[in-house]
Amino acid sequence: MAFKSLVLGIIWRVRLSPHQILGRNVGRLRNQAALTQEQLAEKADISRGFLQEIEKGGKNPSMNVTARLRRALRCTWVELLQGID
Repeated sequence: MAFKSLVLGIIWRVRLSPHQILGRNVGRLRNQAALTQEQLAEKADISRGFLQEIEKGGKNPSMNVTARLRRALRCTWVELLQGID
């Protein structure tokens, strides 16, 4: 029983924040679309460095930028925000 509590405690601590989940989703969808970071950044009218930070979970993009990423990735809001509570 103690082991189960330890494992659950570790899982709880490594839970991702919403912007980290968004970043992973952007990276996954970009790869599925066979786009480079540079290509997606250009389509979404943001810098490659900013896109890189979003994908790493280091930046939390505005709704405007998130909408531009969604359009550039040609995905639904549900796909882009999958896993965010």
